[in-house]
Amino acid sequence: SSGINESTGVPHGHITSLAVKRSHRRLGLAKKLMDQASRAMAESFSAKYVSLHVRISNRAALSLYTHVLKFQIDDVEPKYYADGEDAYAMKKHLNHLSDETEDTRNFINSLGMDQIEPTSNGHQEEEDDVEEQLEKLNLTDADPNICDPVVLSSTGPEVVE
Repeated sequence: SSGINESTGVPHGHITSLAVKRSHRRLGLAKKLMDQASRAMAESFSAKYVSLHVRISNRAALSLYTHVLKFQIDDVEPKYYADGEDAYAMKKHLNHLSDETEDTRNFINSLGMDQIEPTSNGHQEEEDDVEEQLEKLNLTDADPNICDPVVLSSTGPEVVE
């Protein structure tokens, strides 16, 4: 989901859930899902960072978030989960993605063009798939300050009701 931090006024995204089916783990799917979600948050909502919570006991997830995805532990949320377990509040800054987006917008404006046709870079099919999924979820016309929570899974994002 995306929103604005009420205390600072900074737009950000928050991952509420990430799941990859056991039989599809260790294929890089979680990284691709998180990278695409982060890019979409930065491009569509000008998010400056993305946050998430992880159980302190979930060593596999903690390793993924810190070592692979480069999140940093921001705080500990006592008794965050219903069973009373604490959670690490984690954060990853998206400044590099926001800068890329702004540079691209400035370049497009300097050319006097509304759109640039993408060149084939081997990733266009993946990007098109993500865009199609977002369109199916009606997230393309969402309020820039508020977005429906999205559960990321190996079968694509699903809106949480």
